[in-house]
Amino acid sequence: MYKSVAILFIVFAVTSALPYDPVIRKLDDGLRYQYVQGPDGSLHLVDLWGTVSDLAAAARYNPDMQNVYHLYTRQNPTVSQPIVVGFDALLALTNFDSSKRTIILLHGWLDDVTSEFNRALVPGFLSAEDVNVIVVDWSAGAGSINYFTALANTLPSGVSVARFITWLNTASGASLSKYHVVGHSLGGHQAGIIGRNVGGQIAYITALDAAYPGWANNVHKFTSTDGVYTEAIHTNAGLLGYFNPLAQVDFYPNGGIDMPGCSSQECSHKRSFFYFKESVESGGFTGRRCASVITAVAGNCVLWGSLNMGGLVPKTGQTGIFHLETNAAPPFSQG
Repeated sequence: MYKSVAILFIVFAVTSALPYDPVIRKLDDGLRYQYVQGPDGSLHLVDLWGTVSDLAAAARYNPDMQNVYHLYTRQNPTVSQPIVVGFDALLALTNFDSSKRTIILLHGWLDDVTSEFNRALVPGFLSAEDVNVIVVDWSAGAGSINYFTALANTLPSGVSVARFITWLNTASGASLSKYHVVGHSLGGHQAGIIGRNVGGQIAYITALDAAYPGWANNVHKFTSTDGVYTEAIHTNAGLLGYFNPLAQVDFYPNGGIDMPGCSSQECSHKRSFFYFKESVESGGFTGRRCASVITAVAGNCVLWGSLNMGGLVPKTGQTGIFHLETNAAPPFSQG
């Protein structure tokens, strides 16, 4: 009897000494732990329930101090020029031209300025048009292997980028009517956060396979009203990418889940920005109007009307869900 009590006392003492890290937020219904592929294709077991320590880690991220803004133009297509909030004199020394359109690029989880997303879209935009391309390196917030922390950092980063745009416009005379904000994965939702924090007046916002894990019930996810024209391209829907429509216009290439030529979720997830790059450079992707997301995934779209996916110019006033087929390798467009 006494021996049993002693054992129970020891067990209680040991467990009481373990650090207590209470769960304070559940991102989505369903399994707490899920495998998510990172940009390198490797699987990471992520916890979709937020704890006190997760929020403490997120609180250490200060996007106003840690986000870095890299400017690329046709005058400096490969070596960026820094833009620092509040330094008007430094901005005047860069190649930023307020009379031209400005593209803002937002990478995803575990990525940075050198990500494949940026390596594809910076030259893609500059080859297609003489524009300002600003790459937002928010790797100080997105680089945590703890997915919950990176997800939590998406909101403050987006709010901070909105402040950056407001300052940039004041300092340079640029207008929101000439902005195009493009984000991939977590960056897709951040693009929407930026848009709504500048009053929904950005001319063109594109979400490229906006992230799904942790966003189904998230009030900060991308919405159709975040910009004057909003578009979403879904290429790994319901897995790494968001399943349901998010924008005024949503495209589901090849049904939106598994892309031809891909053997992994990450490959399909990345196809969104490779399709978009090609659309910017040469157009060619024509979607057929669908009655619903279910018919888009099934490829059973027989409604009248078609619309080009992606591209340089916003299709202001257009709405709907569209399906199209692509090739398994570049050129991806079938016309």
